[in-house]
Amino acid sequence: MGDNSLVGVVICHCPDLQKSATILSDTEYVRLVSRTKKRKEKGKSMRKTIIAGVVLAIVGWTGSSWAWDPDEVEKLEPKVAEVVAKLLEKDSGMQSFFDKATGYAVFPNVGKGGFGIGGARGTGLLKVGGETVAVVTLTQLTFGFQAGGQAYSEFIFFEDDLALGNFQRGNYELGAQVSAVAITAGASADAESNEGIAIFTQAKGGLMYEATVGGQKFKIEAKE
Repeated sequence: MGDNSLVGVVICHCPDLQKSATILSDTEYVRLVSRTKKRKEKGKSMRKTIIAGVVLAIVGWTGSSWAWDPDEVEKLEPKVAEVVAKLLEKDSGMQSFFDKATGYAVFPNVGKGGFGIGGARGTGLLKVGGETVAVVTLTQLTFGFQAGGQAYSEFIFFEDDLALGNFQRGNYELGAQVSAVAITAGASADAESNEGIAIFTQAKGGLMYEATVGGQKFKIEAKE
């Protein structure tokens, strides 16, 4: 070519051709680059918006005002009793955890979902000496692949007064290294406590699912 115009060469792979080249004028090339850049910026903006929305939702959950509500406790009691019965039916050895624990928290239904970034939430009861002493709200913000629509029950056992006291002080958070044991027949035999607590999960629908519990936060509303 005799002039100094900018020329762009775009190589594409097509079903019928090994390679094909399209010669673009300087104006067409600039437009193509501009459109590509805008699409990338739009994609980044959408991802930031999604992340911000989920973070705000989780903050809203953890910041919600919870007061001791007898009606809420009345609704949760039979649900807690039901999932405990299913737990013991699956593994009768779990009874020893209820017998030996200084206290325990049961969350009948924890919902979790999302792809890339997601969250989990559930409400349960804290029991000490067989009596309900607090309503507990569980929240969790998660990153990485998460299969959508997961639901499970969660059981937390406190082996001594120190572990229970730390939990009852409120604003309790599980460390990233804390893991839960998925309930199967004989699961209790392999379970070990971590910093005075032992955590078990049982998936809804009979599926085996070991939930990631690291980073879970708990809001306590003690009985008045």
